[in-house]
Amino acid sequence: MLRLIMLGPPGAGKGTQAQKLAKRFAIPHISTGDMLRAAVKAGTPLGKKAKAFMDAGGLVPDDVIIGLVQERLKQDDCIKGFLLDGFPRTVGQAEALKDAGVVIDHVIDMEIPDDDVVVRLTGRRVCPNCNAVFHVSLSPPTKPGICDKCGSELIIRDDDKEDTVRNRLRVYHRSTAPLIAFYEGKGLLRRLNAIGSVDDVFNGMLKLIEVD
Repeated sequence: MLRLIMLGPPGAGKGTQAQKLAKRFAIPHISTGDMLRAAVKAGTPLGKKAKAFMDAGGLVPDDVIIGLVQERLKQDDCIKGFLLDGFPRTVGQAEALKDAGVVIDHVIDMEIPDDDVVVRLTGRRVCPNCNAVFHVSLSPPTKPGICDKCGSELIIRDDDKEDTVRNRLRVYHRSTAPLIAFYEGKGLLRRLNAIGSVDDVFNGMLKLIEVD
């Protein structure tokens, strides 16, 4: 069984690596957003409670999120383990997860300097028509500013503008630094250099969790 939590700033590559891990070990990649949407759609008691907060424009309380996590982890596809992405976000959530009896094997912290994150995200270009994603230096379109797939003009998403990216990083560091210390104190934290090719980072992750 492999029970993981993935941490890392925006642009660290968590989504890409999580998908590879989930496929490799046949475990579900679970994000808070996915859980909330699924519970609301299914109309579960917790889903209805969460929807009330979401409809009012408020944050869903920790006890509801923890309940959703427990509910999700009881499903059959979690028998071999699971991968939590985007949760917990605070020490309070981490403590509540522990108090709820959820056992974690490893917490992987994907580390990447802020300046590298800025380069990764501000260089991203998205097609508003077919949703294809390019990068001005890492995976540029054949014709600058034009989508290879449908010929539409590429755009920069608001989330990828430099001021926004740097603010997201400040928020991440402020909320996550205590969480990193919390899991390090529990002996669960595994620090991973997230710079390199997708395969190199993935292989480094396998070594950290001692899986061949």
